[in-house]
Amino acid sequence: MDLRYSLPAKLEQDFSAAVTDWENGKIGRLWARDASLWTNQDESKWLGWLDIVERQQKDVEKFRALAQDIKTAGFQYALLLGMGGSSLCPEVLAETFGQQDGFPRLSIVDSTDPAQVRAAEKSVDLKKTVIIVSSKSGSTLEPNILKQYFMARMKEAVGEKEAGKHFIAVTDPGSHMEQVAKADGFRHIFYGDPQIGGRYSALSSFGIVPAVVMGLDVEKLLSRAKIAVDACHSTDIKKNPGVKLGLILGVAANAGHDKITFFTSPAIYDMGAWFEQLIAESTGKQGKGITPVDLEEIADPDEYGEDRIFAYVRLEGADNARLDAAVERLEKAGQPVVRLAMRDVYDAAEQFFTWEIATAVAGSVIGIDAFNQPDVEAAKIEARRLTDEYEKTGKLPEQTPIFDDGKVKLFADPKYAAVLHGGQDIGQSDLPGYLRAHFAQLRAGDYFAVLGFIQRDREHEKTMQQMRHKVRDRKKVATCLGFGPRFLHSTGQDYKGGPNTGVFLQITGDHAQDLAIPDQKYTFGVVIDAQAAGDLSVLQQRGRRALRVHLGKDVEAGLEYLASAVEKALA
Repeated sequence: MDLRYSLPAKLEQDFSAAVTDWENGKIGRLWARDASLWTNQDESKWLGWLDIVERQQKDVEKFRALAQDIKTAGFQYALLLGMGGSSLCPEVLAETFGQQDGFPRLSIVDSTDPAQVRAAEKSVDLKKTVIIVSSKSGSTLEPNILKQYFMARMKEAVGEKEAGKHFIAVTDPGSHMEQVAKADGFRHIFYGDPQIGGRYSALSSFGIVPAVVMGLDVEKLLSRAKIAVDACHSTDIKKNPGVKLGLILGVAANAGHDKITFFTSPAIYDMGAWFEQLIAESTGKQGKGITPVDLEEIADPDEYGEDRIFAYVRLEGADNARLDAAVERLEKAGQPVVRLAMRDVYDAAEQFFTWEIATAVAGSVIGIDAFNQPDVEAAKIEARRLTDEYEKTGKLPEQTPIFDDGKVKLFADPKYAAVLHGGQDIGQSDLPGYLRAHFAQLRAGDYFAVLGFIQRDREHEKTMQQMRHKVRDRKKVATCLGFGPRFLHSTGQDYKGGPNTGVFLQITGDHAQDLAIPDQKYTFGVVIDAQAAGDLSVLQQRGRRALRVHLGKDVEAGLEYLASAVEKALA
């Protein structure tokens, strides 16, 4: 793999010292699964991904058989129900490779927003659809309720006896999902490795099975991954792209360059979604970490502070002229930049393994356990508490807004509300005033994140992108954008467990048309509302600067109203 870098003089010195340290036996200790490279807890139990490529290569016959089965069955559509590590690699593959001749078009369902679930159902003909239920633990809320919903719909479409033949499970051995899949007569069950965490599972069955279903050449994918595996064994760090990249990221984070900003060739634009989950969940904890910034438009060097490191993943032969020139300007301005080249889209597998090694190494340099996700669990627990309460009482706890102008409502905990009020008993007079006070909390080295618990579609994303870029350009800070609940299984870990440098704007809305979940008292609307409330609660418990804006039933109109207020607040 071609990996080049440009670092300021001080970072270059730190990197050289780290290279000397790691060439003195640490690379061998990594491959020996030595937990003392991290916190000497249970890290050695989570390193099954180190040899997964070779194991998959020895087992390709089962993937060939699956490909033949899918092709013979004539499925035209494939839906994958999953979250985080179970869905982001398949999403990258679907967006990067597109539909293959003779195989189904793969789409990802990783939301509990009722409008988005309904849209996913309407985008396919269930009679011609295979559904992959992807859940490592088998107990994750979202894939379980999505499976309940789509199984009920499939039974209506093809009948009770035939429905199970339209489903494939990917899960760990002995999980609840395995039991469900067997009971419901799933077409296939593929197993993950209990010693591989979700975000490191791209080259396990969680990534490879969807790749087979959509018709990719998985032997070619695995062979490209094996190139990275072999390179990352090298004890010469000049020839070891994974360790080299990890040392750069780790020493940069320790020096305050803790916002990694991704730029990718347009044809591989979605790879950042996988990168950000891997890095945020692995490193963002104990007040430390690297905050990933994805899909932020590249700007001139003077738009950036001194807290960034830039990663440019470049696909050869793509339309790269604009990015090439802009990245070169960043390098000349003295910003830290790493460049990674892809010969073609199958090199995505090489990227997956290289970045997994790099993230593990960066975690060691930072001094954290790169394989747990304590704050993801905290948000899940809070959301589960709220849905349990709904099942008992028939309603979610009500909160009192700090502002309501008849179009939107604002919510914050008492401590942060006092900050927004400037120490006065009377709050701001209008929405731009509250937003102005919120944005005023941003300081050099902070980042701004807009988090939407609404349908993830092009129009909503476009409006939210405009908001984040206005904040970046006015405040000169890094900005992030996420849709709930998917970011809860990704960047949410860093937002809650990483450095307390985030300023958060959470967006929620009413549901014009809710959607029932078979065999549950709560609906999809109740679930996403509970997830938003749980996320906000944990952010507040962690002392984060978080403001929630509730848009009402007309989400589109509310979002435009909010965008206009953001512009006024920044004027």
